Amino acid sequence: MRPEKQKASLDLAVHAPAALRTCFNVAQAWGLSARDTRVLLGSPPESTFYKWKSGKVGIVSRDLLERVSYLLGIYKALQLLLPAPHAADAWIKRPNDAPLFNGRSALDVMLSGNVADLYLVRQYLDAQRSGWA
Repeated sequence: MRPEKQKASLDLAVHAPAALRTCFNVAQAWGLSARDTRVLLGSPPESTFYKWKSGKVGIVSRDLLERVSYLLGIYKALQLLLPAPHAADAWIKRPNDAPLFNGRSALDVMLSGNVADLYLVRQYLDAQRSGWA
C-alpha cells in the first residue's frame, strides 16, 4: 500500500468511532428506529450495526464514512436553518412539497438506501442556507 493511502486509511480508522457515535446521537434526536438508522448507514449486518452502536468499531468503508458525513451535514444544516431544536429534528419526517421530495419527507427520500439520496438532501439544505432554492 502506498504511504498516502495507508495514512488515509489510518485517518478513517481513527475518526470512525467518533463519527458513528455522533451519527447515533443524531438518529436518536431524529427519533429513528434501528432499522431506519441501519438503512441510512448502508444496511450493514445487524450484528455489525450493534457492535458499532456499542462502540466496537473496526475497519469501516469509505462508503460508510461518506454516509455519516452527509447525515452529520444534514443535521448541522437543519440546526442552522431551524434554530429551535425540536423544529430542526422534526423537519426530517415532515412531508415536503419541494420538487426533490414530491410530498415525501426527507427521511423517506433518504431511506431509499442510496448514498446519492443523502447527497441530494444535503445539497437541498445547503441551497436553502445560501438562498439559492
